[in-house]
Amino acid sequence: MSSTDHKIPVSVLIPAKNEESNLPACLESVSRAAEVFVVDSQSSDRSCEISEQYGAKVVQFHFNGRWPKKKNWSLDNLPFSHDWVLIVDCDERITPELWDEIAQVIEQNEKDGYYLNRRVFFLGKWIRHGGKYPDWNLRLFKHKLGRYENLSTEAVPNTGDNEVHEHVVLPTQAGYLKEDMLHIDFRDIYHWLARHNRYSNWEARVYYNLLSGQAEDGTIGANLFGDSVQRKRFLKKIWVRLPFKPLLRFVLFYVLQLGFLDGRAGYIYGRLLSQYEYQIGVKLYELQKFGGQLNQNTKESTSEKTPQSVG
Repeated sequence: MSSTDHKIPVSVLIPAKNEESNLPACLESVSRAAEVFVVDSQSSDRSCEISEQYGAKVVQFHFNGRWPKKKNWSLDNLPFSHDWVLIVDCDERITPELWDEIAQVIEQNEKDGYYLNRRVFFLGKWIRHGGKYPDWNLRLFKHKLGRYENLSTEAVPNTGDNEVHEHVVLPTQAGYLKEDMLHIDFRDIYHWLARHNRYSNWEARVYYNLLSGQAEDGTIGANLFGDSVQRKRFLKKIWVRLPFKPLLRFVLFYVLQLGFLDGRAGYIYGRLLSQYEYQIGVKLYELQKFGGQLNQNTKESTSEKTPQSVG
């Protein structure tokens, strides 16, 4: 019997909103899972129809504007039929080789969770340099044990209803899978820019929290000697205090981390990351100016007076 003759006992969770361009390839790539949930946020396109055509269970999520966001809500509320959950974004693909490895580690049951490494594709090219690879994410774990951290960003508007850069907190040590998952967005640069405009709101609040000494309770923590994600979090605490970050972001990505080896796509990606860093900086200034909130107008100190008649 081949590895594709039976379903793998894992529940796939796919958060979605208006993802009709990406969902067919994503759903096709997770067809070996015994169960697939698509948690939708009232899509106005064909996302729900496409999901049902592929046999996925569609559940609607109604965001309350604060906490929890979509993935944690799903982990708390979905009726999973299996112990293991695999979280896959709509622009990600699980390869057959990765499925074989997932099936093996689930059967062995030696750890409670596993990091997956992502290959990020941009303008049709794998961005292999610039610090984009390896890109470890804890996506496969026992759903009763793992939850996404809360970085106290819910007060900031326009960040979306889904955990994007938050990481899963697992009470036990996780392992690392050898095979890569693929990150391929079939949408255009317009959507990349729109998405990162939302992300920059979130990042600005994270920067603000780090600079103001926000407690790390309930997060993965920052540790220079921890795993790869904890090391990144430690370095971010230093990064937020550096000047000229948009320029430094480009130099770091394109020169020091060899982003130029990815050709024209690497150069464009580096320029966009520099622009993204500038957006974060502007919004951080806005947060600092208005006491930790975005999109605030300075109140007039005096109101307009109604002219009085002279008797």
